[in-house]
Amino acid sequence: MKYDFQTKPDRRGMDAVAVDTPEGLFPPVKEGFAPIPMWIADMNFPVLPSIQDAIIARVKHPSFGYFQPREEYYASIIRWQERRNGVRGLEKKHIGYENGVLGGVVTALNVFCSRGDKVLLHAPTYVGFTGALGNNGYDMVLSPLKRDEKGIWRMDFRDMEEKLSRERIHAAVFCNPHNPTGRVWERWELEEAMELFRKYGVYVVSDEIWSDILLDGRKHIPLQSVSEDAAARTAAFYAPSKTFNLAGLVGSYHIVYNDWIRERMEKESSLGHYNSMNLLSMYALIGAYREEGYEWVDELCTVLSENVRFAVEYIRDRFRGVSVSAPEGTYMLFPDCAEWCREHGSDVGALLKKGQEVGVLWQDGRAFHGETHIRMNLALPKRFVEEAFDRLDKYVFNA
Repeated sequence: MKYDFQTKPDRRGMDAVAVDTPEGLFPPVKEGFAPIPMWIADMNFPVLPSIQDAIIARVKHPSFGYFQPREEYYASIIRWQERRNGVRGLEKKHIGYENGVLGGVVTALNVFCSRGDKVLLHAPTYVGFTGALGNNGYDMVLSPLKRDEKGIWRMDFRDMEEKLSRERIHAAVFCNPHNPTGRVWERWELEEAMELFRKYGVYVVSDEIWSDILLDGRKHIPLQSVSEDAAARTAAFYAPSKTFNLAGLVGSYHIVYNDWIRERMEKESSLGHYNSMNLLSMYALIGAYREEGYEWVDELCTVLSENVRFAVEYIRDRFRGVSVSAPEGTYMLFPDCAEWCREHGSDVGALLKKGQEVGVLWQDGRAFHGETHIRMNLALPKRFVEEAFDRLDKYVFNA
């Protein structure tokens, strides 16, 4: 490969909560076990060099005053969306800056709803949605995803319609690809969901931050692309942060085609004077969306696909009582340990602790409405994934 996905940078003391974890978050790791970060959703690979190049070149100039986004910023996004996602007709005016996707989600909901309104989401649910909606006065109504006979997570359209109708819901938060299950939705699924939203007058906030992390050659279908009506009633949110590990720089963007929605969102986000672009995050996006970025992401997805295949096969072969659906996108695994816990008289909390004590820093799935699930980050060199699963085999599931 052209880029380095075999080196795990030493991030200790370099402002990374993944390794310098908040005090009390995990139990002490036993002597002899180096921690392996597999919890928070950032990656343990060196960053794409062209990102550093773009930032360093700009930092060499001794001025960091007020600024307007460069035309290159918008052109980079338009080109990225066209080449990666097949988007046509995207213009500069459709693109707006967001400090983060969650802030943008709240901004859009403030346009679509009144505080106290009910909002439809799928369960399992990204923990960030739970916090952002709850903290801003919105009530989540959860429609459970169900695994079919092949273990694939599917939307329950009957349940969605029943809740949209009964609860008089007029806004939904959609995750495409889905976090934490890793589903990459098929076009017919998106069309059926959007037809329900059209039928019941529901505006949609679509989190598409994972749209570049696609496994085994899958393709992302933007929710706005499935129909003219979908484009008109959806605010979609993207960022280079998940793709290129830039969360610490802050910066994402929305795509909104509907003039009324976009203008209201711009007004709403301006009220707190918080939603201002950082100069260096602009250059980070420009550096990420260069030609090198297309190559880097393709290699990244190959590496992640191999890690996911290894992990899924290992669980199915060695961890009796643990069920796992292979993710189609993202780099997160979401195994269900219900049967293992029943057979061993345990609960997820005790199971998590066993792994964490031997340095496997995995994440509690209960925060994502997966009552017997664990969430695992596989975005690190494969030898560390192999080491983590070896420890789980010897000291946790088959101890």
